[in-house]
Amino acid sequence: MQGIASVTVVTPLLLASAWVHAAPQVEFDIPPGSLAEALNQFGQASQILLSYPAALTDGQTSPGLRGRHDLDTGLAILLSTSNLQAVHGSGNTYSLARRPSDGALQLGTVSISGKAPGSTTEGTGSYTTQSSSSSTRLNLTPRETPQSLTVMTRQRLDDQRLSNLSDTLDATPGIIVLRDGLGAESDGYFSRGFQIQNFEIDGVPTATRMDNYTQSMAMYDRVEIVRGATGLISGMGNPAATINLIRKRPTTETRASVTAEGGTWDRYGTGLDVSGPLTETGNVRGRLVADYKTEHAWIDRYKQETQLLYGITEFDLSEDTLLTLGFSYLRTDVDSPARSGLPTRFTDESRSNLSRSLNTAPAWSYNDHEQTSFFTAIEQTFDSGWSAKAEFTHTENQFDEVFNYVNGSLNANGSGTTQLPVRFSGTPRQDNIDLYATGPFDLLGREHELIAGVTLSKYNESVPSYGGWHYDYSGSPAGAIDNLFNWDGQSVKPAFNVTGKSSVDESQYAAYLSTRLRVTDDLSVILGSRVIDWKRETEDRPYGGTATRTDESETGVYIPYAGVVYDLTDNWSAYASYTKIFNPQASWVRDINNKALPPMEGKGYEVGLKGSFFDERLNTSLALFKLEQDNLAIWIDTPGGNTYRNEQGTTTEGVELELNGELADGWQASAGYAYAVSTDADDKRIVTTLPRQSLKTFTSYRLPGAFNKLTVGGGVNWQSKVGEDLHTFSQGSYAITNLLVRYDLTSKLSASVNVNNLFDREYFSYAGNHGMYGAPRNLMTSVKYAF
Repeated sequence: MQGIASVTVVTPLLLASAWVHAAPQVEFDIPPGSLAEALNQFGQASQILLSYPAALTDGQTSPGLRGRHDLDTGLAILLSTSNLQAVHGSGNTYSLARRPSDGALQLGTVSISGKAPGSTTEGTGSYTTQSSSSSTRLNLTPRETPQSLTVMTRQRLDDQRLSNLSDTLDATPGIIVLRDGLGAESDGYFSRGFQIQNFEIDGVPTATRMDNYTQSMAMYDRVEIVRGATGLISGMGNPAATINLIRKRPTTETRASVTAEGGTWDRYGTGLDVSGPLTETGNVRGRLVADYKTEHAWIDRYKQETQLLYGITEFDLSEDTLLTLGFSYLRTDVDSPARSGLPTRFTDESRSNLSRSLNTAPAWSYNDHEQTSFFTAIEQTFDSGWSAKAEFTHTENQFDEVFNYVNGSLNANGSGTTQLPVRFSGTPRQDNIDLYATGPFDLLGREHELIAGVTLSKYNESVPSYGGWHYDYSGSPAGAIDNLFNWDGQSVKPAFNVTGKSSVDESQYAAYLSTRLRVTDDLSVILGSRVIDWKRETEDRPYGGTATRTDESETGVYIPYAGVVYDLTDNWSAYASYTKIFNPQASWVRDINNKALPPMEGKGYEVGLKGSFFDERLNTSLALFKLEQDNLAIWIDTPGGNTYRNEQGTTTEGVELELNGELADGWQASAGYAYAVSTDADDKRIVTTLPRQSLKTFTSYRLPGAFNKLTVGGGVNWQSKVGEDLHTFSQGSYAITNLLVRYDLTSKLSASVNVNNLFDREYFSYAGNHGMYGAPRNLMTSVKYAF
């Protein structure tokens, strides 16, 4: 913590100096619209001489420009949605030129960083990005990527007030979020019929035990979601998807913003984001993000506090060498977290229809987490066009959790249930090293791209055991709940005595190689492979008992990848991809004999069409996919704990359609439809808690002309029928409607109102023997001041 404190003190002082050393800035208030008109207003406000042929800007638009900016950055933002770039002449003269066909506009610092040029979404106002490297580590446009890709941009996060990862993924096409509780590690993320287990931060894999669901979106520029297996770069070939959270970077111009919000259920928050050059030459840049939120919820007794502090500094050691240092600190404290939701049926199998405000968590339960991460990277570019990067990340996640599960069977008079408590605590640690080089090469008279790298990851935890789930307490008078209908959460807290300890040590070493071969002007072939050595040692040591140890390892696991993209026209491409699925089971997944299940293995196939329009400001896609898997872990209900069995011959097939980006001046939209069904070897449907079909949409529109200070928006999330057993308990299809209204009070100050679940639809976010109601209608107001 001492290291955090010192960085916390130094970073704001350095940032404060940026106001003195920053390049001259001008105040702008240019609305979105015609590029020619925007450039005319820019020239008048900045007193520059800007010359260009009128034909260059015909039919082109600009996102507008508000706030204080230096001239170069201001012009870059104005031109960010066009195919033009500004050229600085002598003195205050500028001209326009077309960008090279293989080039992409770059805002801020040029950095390889595993982040493609033009991929930064902050400040673009867009619902799409120009490029991504999350699929193959190669910097590709969405149209060039031979897999389904969704990018939740900074504008999308802000428009919908998506403050955490669960809310963000709940709004993402093709992703299903099952919430069997609230604030209690009960959020499950699913895609294409399977649970998502691959998470990355800036392209570097992170363990699921690092509690990624608590991540605050305030420190991220965007979230990139690649559906399907991505074992080429993400460690393991999980068939669902890979979630890549991309951190905010320092900016070359000085900027800052302050936000405040308040809403239903006493939800309040405030945030600060300061960024800019720290030296007169701008060769050192820094950024500091602080965010605080406190909230209650629609269920009784619930309270959550979240604190975030994020700092990052970049040093240009030379024109070709960049050093990055950073940290993040995230603390989340939850009182009375709902672990299991509510019983959905009485003992006679009729529906319970319990109150949406009922919380099954006792007053003494809690869920406290403190995550600290330090990272550093050095990047080197070469005259040949090659670049290399080395990055190290250390993360610790201290947690202490006391949960309660409602046990028993609920009678129609409210009796029959008991408390089943449990405690977990520990401090898992993870270290990651990522080394790679990338660049062009010539072969047979054509230029191609290559990337080669190695990753090393070590994870360990040594945690106390508190005796597991306390069935003795559940069966005692102290654990009884007389009447669940009006239970107030008051009971005697059980003693959680330490009965032993357990440990997990896991390591992975991998080397990968990927290349894009430009066979013709229209045909590209992407080939890659990854070789993995993986080992995990698990030990349970009860005091006064016999220790049990499980060793698992895989050596030389080969994961191939192949993709092909063919440009049908200037706007449309067809693609196909293939990859292997190899994914070790979680450490707690055991069979009825308490033995670890073998890794999931299989193959993934995908074909589709992609379109890009309006100079890549609008991206569309259609994907057809098929997954074949063996060793799928299926939970079976047995007394005393989690037990799983292997399912062989599992097949998942589906289709996805998606649209993201600008439909017209000031009109951003996102829409995605997904269909997926999983069957076993006998062609019987499995995983029925997931809907076959889902549709997620959201759009925003800045009104034109005299009303251009007003933005309105909204969207609908719909899903089809689900149920733990579709014959005995199910939930029909439902739709949730959300609205947005934002008004720019001045060029620096804006106010927003978001209404979620407008029609107050009552539904379960997880539907089974237990279920958690989704959030009722709620409102959030916010203000933002940028300077």
